[in-house]
Amino acid sequence: MTFNNLQKPLKAVSLAIIVLATSVLLAACTTTQTAYTCSVSLKSSLASSIRAVESKLSNGCEYSFDNYFAQLLDVAANNPDPDNKRQFSDFLVRVSDQGVISKRQAKSTYNRYFNVKFVSLTGDYNTCSQTCPVRSRVLAEMQSELLDKELGLVRASEDNTSYYRADLLLKEAQLVLEATCRACEAGNL
Repeated sequence: MTFNNLQKPLKAVSLAIIVLATSVLLAACTTTQTAYTCSVSLKSSLASSIRAVESKLSNGCEYSFDNYFAQLLDVAANNPDPDNKRQFSDFLVRVSDQGVISKRQAKSTYNRYFNVKFVSLTGDYNTCSQTCPVRSRVLAEMQSELLDKELGLVRASEDNTSYYRADLLLKEAQLVLEATCRACEAGNL
């Protein structure tokens, strides 16, 4: 192989490396720009914060939904009002209609924070075979969800009655689940 024949593959490799390096640098700039574009500081009323978030979500920041939702919960907790539940419901319906999240996600998110019903223990499955083997995990998830309900129901919406009802439902579910799993283990179900 002659020197001229070696130069062509080396030029091709060098060009590929330059293209790759340029692509990586441009991607880093784009990511930084997108992160900056999607950043938002929510400190005003819940209604105006929701409008700001919806604007960001409709302008390419869909991946920031979870972060935005957490910030909206903080805004609501700093300005508690029974109407906050309706505002969150309307917000979740709108972002679902935009395709940011699915209708199922919207319903699950709302119920996790603003409803007494637990989304951690739902489904059509056999308790003995599917829930009992992982009951400690299920109960831990329900306990975690109760903390989310405290944030949504008590701190953001001033709905102590619904929160205490959810707390009671959790305690009842724990008792029923323990009794059911004992019966399953004994072979009575």
